[in-house]
Amino acid sequence: MELADGGRVVLCVLCGLPAAGKSTLARALRRQLPLRQGWDCALLVYDDLIPEEAWGRGEPPHGEPPLDSAWKRRRRELLRLLERFLRALRSGPAPPGPAPPGWSRFLSCCAEQGLRPGRDGGGPRVRPLCIVLDDNFYYRSMRYEVFQLAREYSLGFCQLFLECPLELCLQRNRLRGSPVPEGTICRMAQRVELPEPEKNPWEQNSLILSCSACTPEEQCDAGLMEAFHVQIINLLGAALENPVKQNRENTEQKEADRAICAASTVHQADQTCRRIISQTMKEAKDKNVLPSELKSLAEELNKLKAEFLEDLRQGSHVENESGQQNPTTDPATSVLSSFQLEATNVINKYILK
Repeated sequence: MELADGGRVVLCVLCGLPAAGKSTLARALRRQLPLRQGWDCALLVYDDLIPEEAWGRGEPPHGEPPLDSAWKRRRRELLRLLERFLRALRSGPAPPGPAPPGWSRFLSCCAEQGLRPGRDGGGPRVRPLCIVLDDNFYYRSMRYEVFQLAREYSLGFCQLFLECPLELCLQRNRLRGSPVPEGTICRMAQRVELPEPEKNPWEQNSLILSCSACTPEEQCDAGLMEAFHVQIINLLGAALENPVKQNRENTEQKEADRAICAASTVHQADQTCRRIISQTMKEAKDKNVLPSELKSLAEELNKLKAEFLEDLRQGSHVENESGQQNPTTDPATSVLSSFQLEATNVINKYILK
């Protein structure tokens, strides 16, 4: 996509664990790209643009990462704001209709960095524009949403993944004014999905940077840019020269879309199964099931959950009472309904002992 004034755009997804050095590298890119490469560069820091109440800084329920509905909704809203902004940059005036929530805040963030939609935003800009999205992006599906936006508007797309040892992240996090709960960081580390360009063609413009030698975090700024300058510039240059093409009939891309959708479905089913297990365990305690049997119950339920999720991954449909598969039933719904029934049967076994 070209801007109204002729410039081109790259969306750069910056990902990694909290305190891995993402924001430090983002600030270095913001300073160095204009000086060294003649690019414009803007930072979209999710922590700054998403209201703090949506993140839930305390420990989330059920020991899960902060993936509650408000947080996910805010992230998607932010992508819609970015899309609106890109349209405005391309066509000049802001899109018609009432401004969505958060639009003023988003515009202010961009204006502070010299980006204004419309033709009166400070004269022609023919330099490339790199928009850096600074967030954890630890699930591949999160990053794929940005790729879809790049594909929709034929933008350049790339991923910069900062790989940092967990202990170093925890050490840096403790020094912050508002540290992220350590349990949240540890769970992210267990679930993080690194780019796999050999398996996913859409991740081909990806770079994994190791920042284990940079401590404390503030010292990574110049160090990261100097150590990885050529690699980063090559990555951004490749993304700029090879924007994602709009090709709705591309079979390979459709397969990638389905794979991402399936991964998201399994993740949501996993969360629902966890809630069912939690509710079942609470019911068992209320029914005075012995502690030794509670342990066995938990093991049985978790084994059952693993089996049902594997069925969902493999696309197995659950049979109805007559032994026939129902082709009109969503497989995730079938699996969850069956899991709920099996969980009830399991707990009844313990209660009736």
